[in-house]
Amino acid sequence: MNSAMLTPMANPMANPTSPPMVTLLPPTTVPPMPAALEDVLEAAPRPPGARAARAKGFTLIEILVVLLIVSLLASLALPRYFQSIDGAKETVLAENLRITRDTIDKFYGDTGRYPASLDELVEKKYLRALPFDPVDDSSTNWQIIPPEDTSQGEVYDLKSAAKGNNRDGKPFAEL
Repeated sequence: MNSAMLTPMANPMANPTSPPMVTLLPPTTVPPMPAALEDVLEAAPRPPGARAARAKGFTLIEILVVLLIVSLLASLALPRYFQSIDGAKETVLAENLRITRDTIDKFYGDTGRYPASLDELVEKKYLRALPFDPVDDSSTNWQIIPPEDTSQGEVYDLKSAAKGNNRDGKPFAEL
């Protein structure tokens, strides 16, 4: 408290030997600054390089730092993403080959002969659709291997026609 705000007052009922009573006065308030004066102060010239107190937006340095961080994270994540995509394609290819080979064996067990084509497996409802090769991105580009005795049919086995090797270095045609 400010000592100027404390003023002793005489109390006529008070005992003359008692200390004087102290009454607090309300503090003085400063009136708000007019809006026009605020505008003048904000528009006042600043020294070169000084920033305004309420700057809006981002600086070029801030944007470049954010872009650097985003590109660094992308450069770390994208190679793993593409490896996982390739791994998923290889897994789907191996599973499609396994299912189709199993279906060819079931067809042989039921009919005593191999199918004339992969389309025959679909027509006779052994497969819902032709198998898809995700590595070659085709469902029609398969290497069909006929049985040794061609009188028993035309599709003994199938292999992928995709070029290249899987992650283990094995050619796709040998899966």
